Amino acid sequence: METTQREREPEPKYWHLRTLLSKALDTEFSVGEILPNERELAARFGVARATLRQALEQLELEGRLQRRRGVGTTVAPPRVGVDLSPSQHSWPGWSGDPWTATAAAPAPPPPAVARLLDVRAGEPVEVIHRTLMTHGQPVATEQLYVPGSGEPRLPAAEGPERARWLLRRLQETDASGQDRTVELGAAGAEAARRLERLPGSPVLLVTTRYFAAGRTAAVSVATYRADTCRLTFADQPALTALTS
Repeated sequence: METTQREREPEPKYWHLRTLLSKALDTEFSVGEILPNERELAARFGVARATLRQALEQLELEGRLQRRRGVGTTVAPPRVGVDLSPSQHSWPGWSGDPWTATAAAPAPPPPAVARLLDVRAGEPVEVIHRTLMTHGQPVATEQLYVPGSGEPRLPAAEGPERARWLLRRLQETDASGQDRTVELGAAGAEAARRLERLPGSPVLLVTTRYFAAGRTAAVSVATYRADTCRLTFADQPALTALTS
């Protein structure tokens, strides 16, 4: 069989170093431990500091390392396992739901969400903003789109109380099912701000449709940090620390 040009290309130096560093993280360092400085690491592995930085950036992207200003580079905790099994969830806001509602306000949904909700383009719906925290850091942000903007009993202030009121209203509705899609994406400016990441950082996008009385009653678009989250679909607690 003819060898392709790609198969003949040597492994990039930074990737080989990334593999060596990953093994060192597994055997020599513990979670939260500060790594030696770049000069020491470059000397230990016999590489240029530019190559070392590439390898460290790759491991940070994979969630193995964390860089903190004033602290240095530390070994990251294991990824958080987020269970997406429908059996673990009813409506958003169910008892034990780890998400925190931060605000709600009427706004037109994105075109794709409008189609799922079967509302006219530009028609406002209620948008509930929620955040998922672990280890004191945000790991996911969610926009929950609910038709029915203009309900007279809604709290006027567009804050947490309005969001909680809408979630309670959903809880009073008989849910008939849900479906979900998962895809890899890049963080937009607003999601990046909420997740304390740079725009363009890799994220996992989870879109969930909630059904009631034969129609779509709500649509959730959740953005998870790809470097700190592992999505699972087994019957297990909603947040479980898993080994990398």
